[in-house]
Amino acid sequence: MIKMPVGISDFGELIRDGYYFVDKTALIGRLIDSHAKVTLFTRPRRFGKTLTLSMMDYFFNISHKEEAPSLFKGTKIASSGGTYLSFMGTRPVIFLSLKDVTEKDYSHWISRFGRLMAVLYLHHHFLLDDPLPEAEKNYFLRIEHEESSPVDLQDSLATLLRLLSRHAGLPVLLLLDEYDAPIQSAWDNGYYDQAISFMRNFLSSALKDNPSLDFALITGVLRVAKESIFSGLNNLAVSSVISGGYADCFGFTAEEVREIGKVLGQEDKLSEIADWYDGYDFQNVEIYNPWSVINYFRNNCLPSAYWVSTSGNSILRLLLSDVDEIRSDELTGLLSGRPVTVMIHESIAYSDIGENTDDLYTILLFTGYLKCVGRKEENGLTFYELAIPNQEIRSIYRDEILARMTGKAGGSMMKRMMDAMLQGKTELFAASLQKILLGTVSFHDAAKPESFYHGFMLGMTLWLEKSFLLRSNRESGYGRFDLALIPKEKNLPAVLMEFKAVKEENEMAGAAEKAKHQISEKAYPEEIKAAGIQTLWTYGIAFCGKKVIVK
Repeated sequence: MIKMPVGISDFGELIRDGYYFVDKTALIGRLIDSHAKVTLFTRPRRFGKTLTLSMMDYFFNISHKEEAPSLFKGTKIASSGGTYLSFMGTRPVIFLSLKDVTEKDYSHWISRFGRLMAVLYLHHHFLLDDPLPEAEKNYFLRIEHEESSPVDLQDSLATLLRLLSRHAGLPVLLLLDEYDAPIQSAWDNGYYDQAISFMRNFLSSALKDNPSLDFALITGVLRVAKESIFSGLNNLAVSSVISGGYADCFGFTAEEVREIGKVLGQEDKLSEIADWYDGYDFQNVEIYNPWSVINYFRNNCLPSAYWVSTSGNSILRLLLSDVDEIRSDELTGLLSGRPVTVMIHESIAYSDIGENTDDLYTILLFTGYLKCVGRKEENGLTFYELAIPNQEIRSIYRDEILARMTGKAGGSMMKRMMDAMLQGKTELFAASLQKILLGTVSFHDAAKPESFYHGFMLGMTLWLEKSFLLRSNRESGYGRFDLALIPKEKNLPAVLMEFKAVKEENEMAGAAEKAKHQISEKAYPEEIKAAGIQTLWTYGIAFCGKKVIVK
């Protein structure tokens, strides 16, 4: 029975234990032929970055020289000829992953960094057998015994590169995985500036003008702004989802997925796989989410959002945290298949994300929540059209939006409200809506009530998306907007609503009445009746803070 490698990121383990292997070894030859001093690969999480670096480690590392020929037997790189194989087992290699440096505060963050480097130094304890100057030996022992200061830690990677290069008589290949995980954690938890200062020195000392470095391969999700972290590093090549080559080296191509289906005898499932996990466009190459494809086959071809549990959604939550009228229109468009058009900045400064809409959408693209479906030039500027890539990611948007919509009220309350609305049970509709309002206080800002009402519109759309189409006509003034739910089947009722937000509670009844009457003055009922829909419920709804009146 073929085993699918769920959670296997060690190349040696994958091959030795007979897991299914999608052969990406051709990348080794491409890097031998031509590589920058430092190459940064940015891809979404769980797209094979760690396994790729592990593959590089097993191929180049002197310590794997004896085992490497059997591990790579029959692979693309092995069949490419002796020139490439002559590089096998010829390099001292440092392989370091920063994925676990994620802490709630800076003191624990720096301690975690110290523990990580201590383990790495312990792995290279043999270097203490070399005739080291006393100062270098003491420094080594401070790092190994977790007695180092933050200043010591900033130089720890560069120092290890120097010591290992001196020991081997060769420059070192550095493999640095998920370099930006500590930065993401720092941004999420409020110590971004401290972390950036540390990471700038940690990376620059190792990567910039370092004669002990042969070349470096770095992976991450984002390229953090050059002025923030790669300051002065002029020898950096970046491969991202929109530029820089190596497009087919991370994630599965359509051909690779077809081959998996063929090997497993599940070719009839290819259409479903494409619907759920295809849709990514890396530099005009069609790419599937590899983590989800592997989990799909491992779980007897059950479609589900496998990727969501492995990737933090803090960026998506930021997108939903201030759903004003413009953002609501963009999200509604995305959820209905309409792209959003933005400028993309490949270097991201986390500190600007909350203020710059383009940066926010850039991050959603690079983290895998959106895909590029087109680009166009206008007045010398390049704009990208972004869309939701597939059913899996759409379900993540739905769940996050509904979670913000229902708050403490829960999904059962939302269903009760929807059922009452579709059955014309006004009092139950109003009472359920009131409870949902009370349960969403964590993100409902009374000073900007329209943020909640736009979020409410999105939530309602997603809850009923399988049976209804959304049509909206937002108005100016108090921040009101119209909402129409048009059934896909004529035997279901249609719903028309007019929302109004008022500042004083004593204005609510009149505003709801006005909203109700305003619906009849518009052309919506005639359009719905002309479509052959027999039942139409119309509602005028007035909001004031967390209070609501429904007519």
